Amino acid sequence: MNDLTEYYRRRAGEYDAVYAKPERQDDLRRLRSAVVELVDGLRVLEVAAGTGYWTAVMAPAARSVLATDLAEETLAVARERSYSGDVSFQAVDVAELDTVGGEYDVVFAGFFWSHVPRADAAEFVRRLGRRGRRVVLVDNLYVEGSSSPVTSTGPGGDTYQTRRLADGSSYEILKNFPAAGNVEADLRAVGSEIRFESFEYYWLATVAVS
Repeated sequence: MNDLTEYYRRRAGEYDAVYAKPERQDDLRRLRSAVVELVDGLRVLEVAAGTGYWTAVMAPAARSVLATDLAEETLAVARERSYSGDVSFQAVDVAELDTVGGEYDVVFAGFFWSHVPRADAAEFVRRLGRRGRRVVLVDNLYVEGSSSPVTSTGPGGDTYQTRRLADGSSYEILKNFPAAGNVEADLRAVGSEIRFESFEYYWLATVAVS
């Protein structure tokens, strides 16, 4: 078990607090609206679904959502939510998406690109692209005073944050933020029809798989 997996397993009960930050509410409304439009009427494979926040956003509009995550602890929280729509769950590592049954129009990964080492990001996108006709990514921008401070930088340019949980445990977590053009460069691994949109606290990117 790596530190990131252990961190999210132990954070499961407090994860959604990040969506309650007052300064981010306008951004979240805009981001939710954009995501709903992208999945309307479509079959969605959600990667790293966590506690199901984005599952619940997509479910009323999507034809179906299969929410996947490696951590049973976060999926347990997700399963307790109330959903309007066809939602199912499966515990699976993102590295094993090829083992997931079914066909999908959209592969959605919320707040996971930032946890992928820069050297592996294009391969991560290729893995998503093998499972759907469109890849949709959403993640954080770094905003001083709202984001957790970056506490170290690795030799490959990966950045890390030190995160402390309510139980007092502390983890150094890989958390990358996009530099100009690098998300688009990653998405070119699977297609050329690319959209990248920056909000104040978040970004959204899509690519049609070719």
